[in-house]
Amino acid sequence: MQLHLSTWAEVEAYLKRSTGIIIPIGSTEQHGPNGLVGTDAICAEVFAAEVGKAAGAMVGPTLGVGMAQHHLGFPGSMTLRPSTMIAVIRDWVASLSRHGFDRFFFLNGHGGNVATTTAAFSEIYAEASLAQPGTNTPAIRCMLKNWWEAPSAKRLSNSLFPGEEGSHATPSEVSVTFHAYPDAVKTAEMSPRVAPHGGFTDAMDYRARFPDGRIGSNPTLATKEHGKTIVEAVVPELAESYKAFVDA
Repeated sequence: MQLHLSTWAEVEAYLKRSTGIIIPIGSTEQHGPNGLVGTDAICAEVFAAEVGKAAGAMVGPTLGVGMAQHHLGFPGSMTLRPSTMIAVIRDWVASLSRHGFDRFFFLNGHGGNVATTTAAFSEIYAEASLAQPGTNTPAIRCMLKNWWEAPSAKRLSNSLFPGEEGSHATPSEVSVTFHAYPDAVKTAEMSPRVAPHGGFTDAMDYRARFPDGRIGSNPTLATKEHGKTIVEAVVPELAESYKAFVDA
């Protein structure tokens, strides 16, 4: 059940049986020579929609621009400042909690979002802790779940792309986007076959160290068939995580 495809009356009816909601959170940034700029948002959206079906959960709109300042050396990349992203997450949670939602399961597609999102959760909890006693508001709980950390995602990345998964523009995430949008499949020559590993700071430093955008990966291995396999394996695990979180 997707929030943006529901009426207010349907949302009101849903809240009578559940106060949980899944929020896809991703990024709009370069993903190497054959990866779509929307990869992280697409992956989060795909997994959230399927987990919502499996768990009977409401799925909110995708927060599609994340903390990606280090990718701004590549055309098309966008970012929120950490402070802006924290404010956005706080406002989303505050808006939805006003209606009765109190379990927020952020299904994440971008590693760069982790620190900022968990900082936003700390701000949300601090606001509750500093409130006057006796306000009688429901206890809000937030969880961040990275789809690529699901056990089956790790197992499949090791078996399908041994030694070539890397950490950015990975064949796993590119495969998921190809599965979701087969008409948008891209091909490109890449050299070296497997990109170098390493750290980075700002956008200029990133572009200098990783000129084609990849980190440790070989996304030429990506296929829509692999994407389908990954989605079908990971969704049940994420659905169980969501249900356990809401029921706790």
